[in-house]
Amino acid sequence: MRGKGFVEIPSAHSVAETTDRLESLLRAKGIKIFARINQKAEAHVVGLLTRDTVLLSFGDPKAEIPLMVKYPSVSIDLPAKALAWESAKGKV
Repeated sequence: MRGKGFVEIPSAHSVAETTDRLESLLRAKGIKIFARINQKAEAHVVGLLTRDTVLLSFGDPKAEIPLMVKYPSVSIDLPAKALAWESAKGKV
């Protein structure tokens, strides 16, 4: 399912490695990682099964907060997020 403004980029790596690589790249550029949520693990905690899915939340408070002050509604889209998931066909 693709929403407006949603971009899918295939990865040759697992969900964990894809997320690790993205996180390393962002940190190297001085971008703050706010959260890394392993949704498969969270599903398991409540007795549900799902394919590998990891959500990464990241951003630059110094750049984003002035935007949020001037345009409060932009806060719904910040911080930025990236989602890595395994499809039903085993693709990431």
